[in-house]
Amino acid sequence: MKRRTTTAALCAALLLTAVTTGAAVATGPHEGQPPREAAALTGTAGLYRSAGDDITFAFDAHLAAEHRDDPLEATGTFEFSHYLNGEGARAKAEVDCLITGGDVAVVTGVVTDSDLPGAEGRRVGVTVHDLGRHDRLGYSWAATGSPAQGGELPRCVSSAPFEKVARGTGDFRVVPWQPRL
Repeated sequence: MKRRTTTAALCAALLLTAVTTGAAVATGPHEGQPPREAAALTGTAGLYRSAGDDITFAFDAHLAAEHRDDPLEATGTFEFSHYLNGEGARAKAEVDCLITGGDVAVVTGVVTDSDLPGAEGRRVGVTVHDLGRHDRLGYSWAATGSPAQGGELPRCVSSAPFEKVARGTGDFRVVPWQPRL
């Protein structure tokens, strides 16, 4: 008798849990909130270089939910700097494309402010692989040596993420793109 009562009580508890969970799923955990953005790349981190270069990238790039099917509608900025022995340059770019897939993002933008001669007005691209504490990064000027050199870069183009983020300098976060297919 005791076993039957315990089994009945357990079944009732499981049924109650299933019913209340179903109701919570049906109404949704974020009902009334706007949909999540379609894609994003955010964060700041420094790159590792054995010579001691001070290289930093910072991203605040977003693709709004209403522009889910058009990565050219992305907005935001990204900045980068590279200094060694007190010499180098910095630049800020206005985002003109953001495409993410899984934990990889490609962002391009036109340089709007820089102390590197010839960089303003040029499009540059950066690729980020979000691997938690071991992120990687690549950039479109990897083959030319400078963001101010090379031909005109198309939107949404960059290089493979070959550089490593230096431990303890920050982190990048990629929100995967989910276009309607």
